[in-house]
Amino acid sequence: MGAQLRVYRRRIRSVQSTKKITRAMELISASRIVRAQQAVAAASPYAVELTRALSAAASNATVDHPLTTAAEHSTRAAVVIITSDRGMAGAYSSAAIKEGEKLGELLRSAGKEVVPYLVGRKGIGFYRFRSREIAGEWSGFTDQPRYHHAKEIADTVIEAFLRPAEEGGVDEIHVIYTEFVNMITQRPVTRRVLPLEIEETDELPPGGAFPLYEFEPSAEDVLDSLLPRYVESRIFNALLQAAASQHAMRRRAMKAATDNAEELIRVYTRKANQARQSEITQEISEIVGGADALAASTAGE
Repeated sequence: MGAQLRVYRRRIRSVQSTKKITRAMELISASRIVRAQQAVAAASPYAVELTRALSAAASNATVDHPLTTAAEHSTRAAVVIITSDRGMAGAYSSAAIKEGEKLGELLRSAGKEVVPYLVGRKGIGFYRFRSREIAGEWSGFTDQPRYHHAKEIADTVIEAFLRPAEEGGVDEIHVIYTEFVNMITQRPVTRRVLPLEIEETDELPPGGAFPLYEFEPSAEDVLDSLLPRYVESRIFNALLQAAASQHAMRRRAMKAATDNAEELIRVYTRKANQARQSEITQEISEIVGGADALAASTAGE
């Protein structure tokens, strides 16, 4: 066997091993997408009803709650960026980070200081590599987030929101995550969580008119209880959407890698066959040449 043929066969075995890995990762991501979609569907009714209850309480209340009142001169804004703990998911993490960079530029142009809170090792690594200050970081659960993870993040940012900006607090909270539209489309989006935007309108809200509540003990106490739960549910929904998007993009990336590996195997196989044919042709030529030389020497005798 010639040296060139050995090289091609070694490359084929290497690519075949890589193909097995990417194919396995594709199947794993495909199975996790289903569970992630089920988690989003299971959490949606709670988030919808909580939003309706909060909207009804805020529209019927006459109090100015700290979580619903915007600062007159906003100077500091918290930005929660949700990325991945692992790679091989295409542009999933980089797209969320780029969205964060755009939002940061917009906030700084408005004279606001950006306070980053990062979820996922990819975002944390991006900021640490550039020696940027990080107000808070969480990792290790982006594949399968749980409610207590969202609660931990929400408690941290709410505590910062309730603290005066002069003492290191923030006036706004924004969340950047990748929204799961379908198996093909996932897009990074930005949502402002706090302060809440209360709009006056004559149109009926989705799901019908709000019920008339009687607050006990008071509207402010009800908002004290509902608003933190609302922030937790919004962040939890963002984590679930991001997890589903991450699995979908990883599945697509691994499928593309598997297809590329198959194409590379076909190319190397064709080149290996050509090298083998060249070796056979050369061997035949050497045999024929040796036979002719032997015949000539025999005839000369």
